Amino acid sequence: MEPTRATNEKTILICEDEPDLRELIRAAVEHPYRFVDAVDGPQALHLARELQPDLVVLDLMLPRLSGLAVLAEVRNDPAIRDTRVVVVSAWSHTADEAIAAGADRFLPKPFDPDELRAVVEELLARP
Repeated sequence: MEPTRATNEKTILICEDEPDLRELIRAAVEHPYRFVDAVDGPQALHLARELQPDLVVLDLMLPRLSGLAVLAEVRNDPAIRDTRVVVVSAWSHTADEAIAAGADRFLPKPFDPDELRAVVEELLARP
Protein backbone atom coordinates (compact mmCIF):
# COMPACT_ATOMS: atom_id res chain seq x y z
CA MET A 1 0.00 0.00 0.00
CA GLU A 2 1.25 3.47 -0.83
CA PRO A 3 2.08 5.76 2.08
CA THR A 4 -0.57 8.20 3.20
CA ARG A 5 0.97 11.65 3.36
CA ALA A 6 -0.05 14.11 6.03
CA THR A 7 1.19 17.54 7.05
CA ASN A 8 3.49 16.05 9.69
CA GLU A 9 6.50 14.26 8.26
CA LYS A 10 6.69 11.61 10.99
CA THR A 11 6.31 8.13 9.51
CA ILE A 12 4.68 5.16 11.23
CA LEU A 13 5.23 1.70 9.80
CA ILE A 14 2.33 -0.63 10.66
CA CYS A 15 3.43 -4.28 10.49
CA GLU A 16 0.21 -6.26 10.71
CA ASP A 17 -1.12 -8.98 8.40
CA GLU A 18 -4.81 -8.40 9.24
CA PRO A 19 -6.27 -5.52 7.15
CA ASP A 20 -8.95 -4.69 9.73
CA LEU A 21 -6.35 -4.36 12.48
CA ARG A 22 -4.18 -2.12 10.29
CA GLU A 23 -7.18 0.17 9.84
CA LEU A 24 -7.96 0.07 13.56
CA ILE A 25 -4.38 1.09 14.36
CA ARG A 26 -4.59 3.96 11.86
CA ALA A 27 -7.91 5.10 13.33
CA ALA A 28 -6.58 4.89 16.89
CA VAL A 29 -3.40 6.82 16.20
CA GLU A 30 -5.05 9.31 13.82
CA HIS A 31 -3.31 11.99 11.85
CA PRO A 32 -1.05 13.91 11.35
CA TYR A 33 1.29 11.07 10.45
CA ARG A 34 2.44 9.33 7.31
CA PHE A 35 1.39 5.65 7.48
CA VAL A 36 3.02 2.78 5.62
CA ASP A 37 1.79 -0.81 5.82
CA ALA A 38 3.69 -4.10 5.83
CA VAL A 39 1.79 -7.39 5.70
CA ASP A 40 4.63 -9.80 6.51
CA GLY A 41 8.03 -9.89 8.19
CA PRO A 42 10.25 -9.53 5.11
CA GLN A 43 8.21 -6.57 3.84
CA ALA A 44 8.40 -4.99 7.31
CA LEU A 45 12.20 -5.23 7.31
CA HIS A 46 12.49 -3.95 3.76
CA LEU A 47 10.28 -0.92 4.46
CA ALA A 48 11.98 -0.21 7.80
CA ARG A 49 15.36 -0.14 6.09
CA GLU A 50 14.17 1.83 3.07
CA LEU A 51 12.03 4.42 4.83
CA GLN A 52 13.66 4.58 8.28
CA PRO A 53 10.31 5.32 9.96
CA ASP A 54 10.01 7.26 13.18
CA LEU A 55 8.00 4.46 14.79
CA VAL A 56 7.03 0.86 14.05
CA VAL A 57 3.82 -0.76 15.30
CA LEU A 58 4.70 -4.45 15.16
CA ASP A 59 2.59 -7.59 15.46
CA LEU A 60 4.45 -10.72 16.57
CA MET A 61 2.47 -13.19 14.46
CA LEU A 62 3.58 -12.14 10.99
CA PRO A 63 3.79 -14.46 7.98
CA ARG A 64 7.21 -15.54 6.64
CA LEU A 65 9.21 -13.94 9.49
CA SER A 66 8.01 -13.43 13.05
CA GLY A 67 7.72 -10.04 14.67
CA LEU A 68 10.41 -11.00 17.19
CA ALA A 69 12.77 -11.82 14.31
CA VAL A 70 11.92 -8.48 12.68
CA LEU A 71 12.59 -6.70 15.98
CA ALA A 72 15.95 -8.46 16.36
CA GLU A 73 16.95 -7.42 12.84
CA VAL A 74 15.89 -3.82 13.49
CA ARG A 75 17.91 -3.66 16.71
CA ASN A 76 20.98 -5.18 14.98
CA ASP A 77 20.93 -2.81 11.99
CA PRO A 78 22.93 0.37 12.74
CA ALA A 79 20.82 2.41 10.31
CA ILE A 80 17.52 1.70 12.10
CA ARG A 81 18.43 0.38 15.55
CA ASP A 82 17.14 3.52 17.29
CA THR A 83 13.70 3.29 15.67
CA ARG A 84 10.98 3.25 18.28
CA VAL A 85 8.96 0.00 18.26
CA VAL A 86 5.58 -0.71 19.84
CA VAL A 87 4.68 -4.39 19.84
CA VAL A 88 0.94 -5.00 19.67
CA SER A 89 0.17 -8.69 19.98
CA ALA A 90 -2.33 -11.26 21.14
CA TRP A 91 0.66 -13.19 22.50
CA SER A 92 0.60 -11.37 25.84
CA HIS A 93 2.77 -14.12 27.37
CA THR A 94 5.63 -12.83 25.21
CA ALA A 95 5.55 -9.27 26.58
CA ASP A 96 8.75 -9.75 28.61
CA GLU A 97 10.48 -11.39 25.65
CA ALA A 98 9.48 -8.52 23.34
CA ILE A 99 10.75 -5.90 25.80
CA ALA A 100 13.98 -7.88 26.31
CA ALA A 101 14.39 -8.02 22.51
CA GLY A 102 14.22 -4.23 22.32
CA ALA A 103 10.58 -3.20 22.04
CA ASP A 104 9.93 0.21 23.56
CA ARG A 105 6.43 -0.82 24.62
CA PHE A 106 4.15 -3.86 24.52
CA LEU A 107 0.37 -3.59 24.22
CA PRO A 108 -1.79 -6.72 24.33
CA LYS A 109 -4.55 -7.29 21.79
CA PRO A 110 -7.25 -6.29 21.96
CA PHE A 111 -5.61 -2.93 22.62
CA ASP A 112 -7.20 0.20 24.01
CA PRO A 113 -7.13 2.77 21.15
CA ASP A 114 -6.57 5.64 23.59
CA GLU A 115 -3.62 3.82 25.18
CA LEU A 116 -2.08 3.11 21.77
CA ARG A 117 -2.44 6.75 20.73
CA ALA A 118 -0.88 7.91 24.02
CA VAL A 119 2.07 5.51 23.65
CA VAL A 120 2.66 6.58 20.04
CA GLU A 121 2.54 10.26 20.96
CA GLU A 122 4.88 9.73 23.93
CA LEU A 123 7.44 7.80 21.88
CA LEU A 124 7.33 10.24 18.96
CA ALA A 125 7.79 13.20 21.32
CA ARG A 126 11.13 11.83 22.54
CA PRO A 127 14.20 13.48 21.05
